[in-house]
Amino acid sequence: MGSLLSGRFVLAWLLSFSSGLAFFLFVHFPRYLEDLGASTTEIGVVVASTALAAIAIRPALGRVMDRRGRRPVILAGSAVHLLALVLYPTIDSIGPWLYTVRVLHGLGEALTFASIFTYAADLVPEGRRAQGLALFGVSGMLPIAVGGILGDALLSRGDFDAVFTAAIILGAVALLLAIPLRESAAPAPDATRISFTASLTQRDLLPLWWVTLVFSFALTAYFTFLRTFVDTTGVGSVGTFFGAYAGTAITLRLVAGWVPDRLGLTRVLYPSMILFAAGLVVISSARSGGAIAFAGVLCGAGHGYGFPILYALSFGRALEGSRGSASAIFTGLFDMGALVGAPVLGAIVAWLDYPAMFRIAAVWVLGGLTWFALWERSLARRTTRLSLT
Repeated sequence: MGSLLSGRFVLAWLLSFSSGLAFFLFVHFPRYLEDLGASTTEIGVVVASTALAAIAIRPALGRVMDRRGRRPVILAGSAVHLLALVLYPTIDSIGPWLYTVRVLHGLGEALTFASIFTYAADLVPEGRRAQGLALFGVSGMLPIAVGGILGDALLSRGDFDAVFTAAIILGAVALLLAIPLRESAAPAPDATRISFTASLTQRDLLPLWWVTLVFSFALTAYFTFLRTFVDTTGVGSVGTFFGAYAGTAITLRLVAGWVPDRLGLTRVLYPSMILFAAGLVVISSARSGGAIAFAGVLCGAGHGYGFPILYALSFGRALEGSRGSASAIFTGLFDMGALVGAPVLGAIVAWLDYPAMFRIAAVWVLGGLTWFALWERSLARRTTRLSLT
């Protein structure tokens, strides 16, 4: 493990943790929107507006990372993220200003998330990429647990001004940590640069883009609607779910982060996604805080392996001159999942109910995973035929 923990890796980890904790405090934001009079459908649209801004910037983001390096994007993202956080206390109604701040937040999140994970991927050895990214990913998983618990504590003693203040402080810390970072990769030579569109349509990356979108769409079910589910049903708490969720994912990554590299990335991906789907089913039928915690364990196990495996596969299959673009696409698919998933799943809640929404999300995961398996098999057969001719 020692070769993974360079000084730059640790500094980037701390930056990612600070920025991530500021971001994940906003799992409580749907309650604020409810207090302003938003319906579940409107909450979904608000969340989607953030994702839309993040998606729109992705092509330019990938080109800049490949041509100018990762550090300028990390600095810009940290600054924009902090600016958005500073503006949240000024939101007092559902209207244009809310969407303006959310769009700015989406831009900051896109710049920071994509660039800092690309930075980390540059630093880890190729043979331990899944393990290194899993370890770095703890910086993103830990805020999920802390954000849920910290938000619960702040809201139990005060109002959303305390949540916004905590997020602003964390965003400022992230920006300060970004300043001393040294560049992780030299800009790609002109001869090796690949266009964003070419990365998006690269044949062996397409099934990975698909299953990542499936995964990210389903994540929206609880990242967007668990807060309102708990408030409506009185079952469990946000802190309980995300504490169990992140605790499981972090334990897997620290204790058994070597498993995917050793056993095979796709071989571990399938059971991980099945556990993730099972967690959604458990939420749909939960009647106690214990059931919510168990759902967090299952979803956390799925996420704990699923995210680093998918990122390692994508980064490994990408051509060397296009890894910035590939990383921008990969992280952008999580925004695409929110863009589509938030309003669609919110509408399902309004039309049916929360249990139906979580079950539909679980079926989506299993169906999407089956299609991914068939697509991968078809690509393998095509590759074998070409190698024999």
